[in-house]
Amino acid sequence: MRRKVNFTRRQFIRVAAVGVAAAPMLGCGAGNSPWRFLSKQEGETLAALSDRIIPEDQFPGAARAGVVNYIDLQLMGPYKRFRSVYRRGLTGVDQTSQAIFGKGFVALSGAQQDGVLKALEKGNAPGAIWKEASSREFSDLLLGHTMQGFYGDPRHGGNREGVSWQMLGLPYPPIRGRRHYDLTKTGTVPSG
Repeated sequence: MRRKVNFTRRQFIRVAAVGVAAAPMLGCGAGNSPWRFLSKQEGETLAALSDRIIPEDQFPGAARAGVVNYIDLQLMGPYKRFRSVYRRGLTGVDQTSQAIFGKGFVALSGAQQDGVLKALEKGNAPGAIWKEASSREFSDLLLGHTMQGFYGDPRHGGNREGVSWQMLGLPYPPIRGRRHYDLTKTGTVPSG
């Protein structure tokens, strides 16, 4: 037996308004990407780039410390203004890698990746995108965001398990507003 559902005009308008408002969100995912903003390939390229900036040693490198997650989260929030810079920049990194070595950035050896990074830093990276955008500016932005993600507070998506604080000998987690640490020492002497 079918049950007839009666909607008032007002109820229908509410339901329709929610549907119209939510419809654009259906296309917001990046397919099979684990990231919110970045595509899977962009995330992999960004992980490889950040690991060349802060490589793994006895402590995790940038990618394992959650730098890509940090940047991805920030691009969905406070750093929305950098979305197009990252889209162009990460595409440009692969173009530069293809132009110099015939492979995408992720497939390059560490030494080759360093060569691409040096070209970006100098502002003379080959690739069509770099005719419209500055590879040096992208390199500077990437360096700054990588450092923020690695050394910042884990609540922002990076510095997973406080790895950079452990590396620096700082206690984890510092409680905001409780103690201030003299970073010129070992991080254990309260100041002020």
